[in-house]
Amino acid sequence: MQRTIAAVFGAALLMPGAVLAEPAKAPEGARAYIMWPKNGTVINGGKLWVRMGLQNMGVAPAGVNKEGSGHHHLLVDTELKNFDEPIPNNKNNLHFGGGQTEVRLELPPGTHTLQMVLGDQDHVPHNPPVMSEKVTITVR
Repeated sequence: MQRTIAAVFGAALLMPGAVLAEPAKAPEGARAYIMWPKNGTVINGGKLWVRMGLQNMGVAPAGVNKEGSGHHHLLVDTELKNFDEPIPNNKNNLHFGGGQTEVRLELPPGTHTLQMVLGDQDHVPHNPPVMSEKVTITVR
């Protein structure tokens, strides 16, 4: 399945028929996970560290095309809708293109979900996607 550049950057900027490469292939047994917080954790005050883990793959910065690697993206209170396009970069889709594996967040009181998705050098999820289970936390 090919992704058109138009789907990513807008048809006005492109030549007809231009395509991006296929999503990077994930190695067999690749697994992403959130080390902390654990599902069901209650956070007092809203400030917390999120620590992301990866098994059977390496971490490489955005823009670096290295087989069997990618970089972390943290989805906060959202779900990834399209696995064939770059992961959006906004307040709910946090990018760690420098190869970071942890982040300090501050969340408002309430229930929140966290999910880590590995992206390739172009922020596109691997095939098959390498993503953690969704973690639900409560901030008091």
